[in-house]
Amino acid sequence: MRASLTTFTALALGTLVSGAALAADMDPGKAAMGDKMAKTEQCYGVAKAGENDCKAGPGTTCAGTSKMDYQGNAWKKVPTGTCASIKTPKGMGSLMPIKS
Repeated sequence: MRASLTTFTALALGTLVSGAALAADMDPGKAAMGDKMAKTEQCYGVAKAGENDCKAGPGTTCAGTSKMDYQGNAWKKVPTGTCASIKTPKGMGSLMPIKS
């Protein structure tokens, strides 16, 4: 009888641990963030002044620091594969920094 109780306890504990691990893998917030990260790219020259995600050239810090619309060295995250098709008054978006 004691062996049965020990076996049952071990199985119950194992089930609990594996269930918790599975739940962590299925966390919708974690999955959404991972998908978002994997499905975007940096696109230069498409952000309006002060609306860039990061990198706006010398003398600037990061997000929201671009000084002019469509600044070539400021980027914004866009869905993967769409950057080169984004048309602005200064030309198309670019995966590499461009001259402003």
